[in-house]
Amino acid sequence: MATTTVTPPAGANASSALKAGADDAATYWLDEGRGAGGFIREVDFAANSRGVDPLFAGIKIVDCDTHFTEPKDLWTANAPAGMKDKMPHVRRIGNADKWFIGDKDFGSIGGNVIAKDKNKLLGKLAFENYDQIDPGSYSVPHRLEAMDAMGVWAQICFQNGGVTQAGSLVALNDEPLALAVTKIFNDACAERARVSGGRINGMGTLPYWDRALMNAEMRRIVDLGLKGIVLPDRPERLSEGYIGTDGKISHFWAEVFGICEAEGIPLNFHLNGSLDANTAIWDNLGFDQRLPIHALIHHIGCAATMSNFMVSGILDTFPKLKIGLIESGTGWVPFWLEAMEHQLSEFRTAKNRGLKMRPTEYFKQHFWVSYWFESYAPMHMLDAIGVDKVMFETDYPHPTSLYPGVQDKLVATLGGHDYSVRKRVLEGNACDLYGLKF
Repeated sequence: MATTTVTPPAGANASSALKAGADDAATYWLDEGRGAGGFIREVDFAANSRGVDPLFAGIKIVDCDTHFTEPKDLWTANAPAGMKDKMPHVRRIGNADKWFIGDKDFGSIGGNVIAKDKNKLLGKLAFENYDQIDPGSYSVPHRLEAMDAMGVWAQICFQNGGVTQAGSLVALNDEPLALAVTKIFNDACAERARVSGGRINGMGTLPYWDRALMNAEMRRIVDLGLKGIVLPDRPERLSEGYIGTDGKISHFWAEVFGICEAEGIPLNFHLNGSLDANTAIWDNLGFDQRLPIHALIHHIGCAATMSNFMVSGILDTFPKLKIGLIESGTGWVPFWLEAMEHQLSEFRTAKNRGLKMRPTEYFKQHFWVSYWFESYAPMHMLDAIGVDKVMFETDYPHPTSLYPGVQDKLVATLGGHDYSVRKRVLEGNACDLYGLKF
């Protein structure tokens, strides 16, 4: 057997992470993914708008991964005094609506494939502008109507456009503006939760580039009542890693972890990019060839983030920390945990580092995962994964979303389980992770 040598970083500040930059937001949703060339799937909306299937009567279904497209006036309508002219605003470039701050391109309005006429775009990442998309993507009343049609009671919502991309915000060289953009986003999440009666729950963001500002905004998020935050999978891109050069938990992040543990606020890692998918994809493949591979590699990115936490010691220091791996998929979990158990034993990692638990134990105590496209795992693997660790999602209104056949998918995947299992997966687990109370 060949021997593999793992070489440590060359210097104390060396990092394998590509640094965040000014163009992060502009490239968040590729221009190549919009425009001509898509295929419109005609949707029988009435037939798919039957609400909750009788199999799930009495269950308040929580959709744990959706995206709320930022309204075009979100920042201009809520600007602090004297800052309106600086705020993110939408310009139409050709036929595409794009976000700008000043003259800096902050990218498209995000992944929106549900049309105003309720049909669905395939083969592309998004329609180009607000005039083309379902108002349920960006309007609370219309989103509630869409949720009722799909038979979903509550949603966990993540950003859609790239305005809150920290690298681009830092590159503005205007910290008051960057902080205002962040705060307005979090305020909007709180307001949507309030006016929706707790049904629409946005996940907060932080000024990840400055410790004092980040801790202050984290405390404000607690006061706002937000049900979770999003953290970067590779914080080294923005500021400091979760683990310092001394191998211990970074002081930069310790207070955020402590607040989240004390308040029961989960960390969310959303289909993260801890692995650069592009480096694994062959050259000269076309856009539609690259996309499915890119998406699949991101599932492994979620597994990598989970593994980083497991070996870091963070979970021993914060034993009640809750972590959602969102848009992660689920079927990989038993294989990955089995591999982690073997590798940590063979490499003596747990003993060398004084880890208090095994990977399977860390998973049971700290992590939740979510499924949408899968059939085999929710039908046959719930016991192996942990019936109390699997949640459901639709990914509305993104390209691979379950729209419009949400209830059909649930009947097919969970209909064979006892009612108690259905309620646990569709409601109870999300309530445990996000502290939802109905």
